[in-house]
Amino acid sequence: LRVDYLHGRLKSKEKEKKMTDFSRGDTDILLSTTVIEVGVDVPNATVMIIENAERFGLSQLHQLRGRVGRGKSASYCILFSQTRSKKSKERLTLFASTNDGFKIAEADLQQRGPGDFFGERQSGEFTFRLSQNFDLHLMQLAQEEARRHTK
Repeated sequence: LRVDYLHGRLKSKEKEKKMTDFSRGDTDILLSTTVIEVGVDVPNATVMIIENAERFGLSQLHQLRGRVGRGKSASYCILFSQTRSKKSKERLTLFASTNDGFKIAEADLQQRGPGDFFGERQSGEFTFRLSQNFDLHLMQLAQEEARRHTK
């Protein structure tokens, strides 16, 4: 087996070469950090193994899983975790139960909070106090009512 590695400290040209080699089949196994989370399209990638999966959020796991299964062959995303945390186990169980990005995003929002929409915080409580971000049905009704009155 031909094995190569990929990480964020490599120069852009070197990363591109390694991805091209993997995509062409010149590399059989590509060991990588999360640098592959976005912008990678290798249809023949069929297996992804994520170690210490409890360290990642639901959205990040979903992004990583999206790197495999882009071709016609069956694909697998295998999570390894030794966590004893009940919250982490619940999060990983939810992740394993669905491929629906909307459900995953909703659960991620409920677990981590929205952070600042216009700031730098990517998680935590939202400072807007007029509604709860979990009251999706009420927000949808308000949106429909607003649309009705603006016509």
